[in-house]
Amino acid sequence: MKEKVFQTTSKEETQQIACRLGELVFENFVMAMKGDLGAGKTTFTQGLAKGMGIRKTVNSPTFTILKIYEGGRLPLYHMDAYRLEGMHQDLGFEEYIDGDGVCVIEWPMYVEDQLPNERLDITISIENEIRTFCVVAYGTRYEQVLEEWL
Repeated sequence: MKEKVFQTTSKEETQQIACRLGELVFENFVMAMKGDLGAGKTTFTQGLAKGMGIRKTVNSPTFTILKIYEGGRLPLYHMDAYRLEGMHQDLGFEEYIDGDGVCVIEWPMYVEDQLPNERLDITISIENEIRTFCVVAYGTRYEQVLEEWL
């Protein structure tokens, strides 16, 4: 496990840093993102998608739970588990989590039992328009990406 922390002061800066990560992600990459409403989870995912070569507009999957973006070097599976709190049915997420693309899960605490041991966790907090990102990499491949990224 490795951990790094960084801060951004604008939407553009957040997307720029995330874009760099998008250039480094690999097949079956899983990223769990925590943060309050408005913290910047979707903004970060927009930058990630750009770095992956995805040209479609990325927006929050809050009302659809899952959005799939293709057209980049890997597919992006953007999940929002917020509405799944307390649900105990099989929604087939493992198909995406174990899939051939990059899986970004917002509000991962509601699907914790489905998360792989090896992944990248990002927790975002915001205070006075400054966003602080705490990034934890679990597993050798994720640790290598973290080292190369930040």
